[in-house]
Amino acid sequence: MAKQYKIAVVGNGDAILPFQIIGFDTYPVNEAQEAEKLIKQLAKSNYGIIYLTENIAELLPELISYYDTQVTPAIILIPTHKGRLGIGAARIQENVKKAVGQDIL
Repeated sequence: MAKQYKIAVVGNGDAILPFQIIGFDTYPVNEAQEAEKLIKQLAKSNYGIIYLTENIAELLPELISYYDTQVTPAIILIPTHKGRLGIGAARIQENVKKAVGQDIL
C-alpha cells in the first residue's frame, strides 16, 4: 500500500482559515521562530505538502531552501488575504527554469 501523506497550511490565522473548510490541517503562527519549529515538526510527521503564507516564508529563507532539496514535504508558498508578495510566483518560475533549462513563463 502506498504511503499516505497529509496536507498542512501554516501562516496567519485569517489567511489560513478557509483551508479548514476543505479539510486541510491548519496551524496559525505569527512569528518566524514558531513557524520554523512547527514546519520541522510537520516534516517529521508524515506531511507531504505544507502550504506556507508568503509573509511567513520571507522570514525563513534558509529553511525554505533546505526543504527545496528534500523530496518531502513540498513547501508551497501562498499569498495572504492582504495580497501577494511575489515570492511564490518567483519560486515557480525558478523551478520551471531548472526543469526545462530556460525561462518559459
